[in-house]
Amino acid sequence: MFELTWKCFFLSQPPFLWCLVPKATRRLSREERPPNQSSLTTGLSCVVWGRDGRTVIREAAWGQESAGIVTSNGVNPPTYNTLKGMGLVNNAFPPEDLLKLRYGNLGIGHTRYSTTGISELQNCQPFVVDTLHGKIAVAHNGELVNAAALRKKVMRHGVGLSTSSDSELITQLLALTPPMEELDAPDWVARIKNLMHETPTSYSLLVMYTDVIYAIRDPYGNRPLSIGRLVPISKLHTAGAGEGDTEGWVVSSESCSFQSIGAKYYREVMPGEIVQISKHGVKSLSIVPRPEGDLPAFCIFEYVYFARPDSIFEGQMVYTVRQRCGRQLAIEAPTEADVVSTVPESATPAALGYAEQSGLPYVEVLCKNRYVGRTFIQPNTRLRQLGVAKKFGALTDNFAGKRVVLVDDSIVRGNTIAPIIKLLKEAGATEVHIRVASPPIRFPCYMGINIPTKEELIANRPEFKDIAGYIGATSVQYLSVEGLVSAVQGGIPSLQKDERINTNTKASRRVGHCTACLTGKYPVELEW
Repeated sequence: MFELTWKCFFLSQPPFLWCLVPKATRRLSREERPPNQSSLTTGLSCVVWGRDGRTVIREAAWGQESAGIVTSNGVNPPTYNTLKGMGLVNNAFPPEDLLKLRYGNLGIGHTRYSTTGISELQNCQPFVVDTLHGKIAVAHNGELVNAAALRKKVMRHGVGLSTSSDSELITQLLALTPPMEELDAPDWVARIKNLMHETPTSYSLLVMYTDVIYAIRDPYGNRPLSIGRLVPISKLHTAGAGEGDTEGWVVSSESCSFQSIGAKYYREVMPGEIVQISKHGVKSLSIVPRPEGDLPAFCIFEYVYFARPDSIFEGQMVYTVRQRCGRQLAIEAPTEADVVSTVPESATPAALGYAEQSGLPYVEVLCKNRYVGRTFIQPNTRLRQLGVAKKFGALTDNFAGKRVVLVDDSIVRGNTIAPIIKLLKEAGATEVHIRVASPPIRFPCYMGINIPTKEELIANRPEFKDIAGYIGATSVQYLSVEGLVSAVQGGIPSLQKDERINTNTKASRRVGHCTACLTGKYPVELEW
């Protein structure tokens, strides 16, 4: 059997997906493997296996509740090895447990923070189930908009459910035999299409069956999914790595992890696309279209907050989009001030864009404790508030006696920004003007983001009428919805036909974004 130098990775996407499929070529030499180093990296976690069993673990910023890995030996019937645990990757996967997975030659993984289902190990993905043709493993990022109706439908078929996660519904629907399938061979494209007709959004999926992994995005492309290819380390940073240098394939919710495991960005999975990945390469099998007239609905909040700035979506880097948001914010909401700064780190590109457009100097006013997780995804308000208290320190010499424009990427609940303003004023800032590089969030997300109720959103509370007074700022202004959409779509390159995608479905290439949390206009009808 082909002996693989394992490369697996955990992403900053909530919850993230990853897979790895080796190409049946030569082994990596010892010199070409990534160096053995142990580190903690905000926004990225990586686990690397080599034939010598050395391990590198980087901690994930997203998916703080649980993590799971399923590997396959790639034969028929396959042997699946499963490892799951609660908490961050470092806590969930002790190095001695990771060594148990090193004999697989392909696998999928997942880290989770829950938007549906309780925080228990039984809801930890990937899910593995037996089907008529053998076991499959499934990892899901997103949230089904018609989960309640699907749950009743699955149960009417006599199928019991063992978890409260909507992701198990996907697994059970894939296990159902479609009408046209032959009894002696599974038609996975038909099964996946049947699933996609049952639920329009929101999901990116990885489905592993024997020696193949299928990468799938829903027809609206609401959640991201990217493909990378493993190349020799000597060619990782050069333009000369052709497809002949490919030594394996990886799929992730964000492209930012590719480089750290010796992979180069290849392309995105398109909305509605079913991609087959095996040792023979990447093959686009089909694209399921949206209803006539519907645009794609990629989550615009990926650009605002969730994604790491070095990730690529729709042909553009997130960092550059956030800079454009900052420049547009300076045009829409100027003010008299002495310096511009940021709430680190996701708002830094927007602050730099604001400073550039306004002509004000950019300085750092806050020092971030890099070993504290992101407060937005802590599971309750008390933990979020405690997280703020130990997350920042003031760089007093940079702003004492000055008027500060503080740029933040978003204000969701209002728990984070008020203590920061108080900290800056107590440290000597004469004025603190808050500029938010996104519009007010007014509506809950039902497609995979943890914004469950209108009542907890600051933009819907009575205090929002005088939000500056409520949080202690001199002034507060937000980027408009039109300004955000313009900044995001202004850098998307012309979507010309990609020769690597065998499809004539023009609708799959049109540009569109989900702004439901800002406008209340959801891309599909919600079913309860």
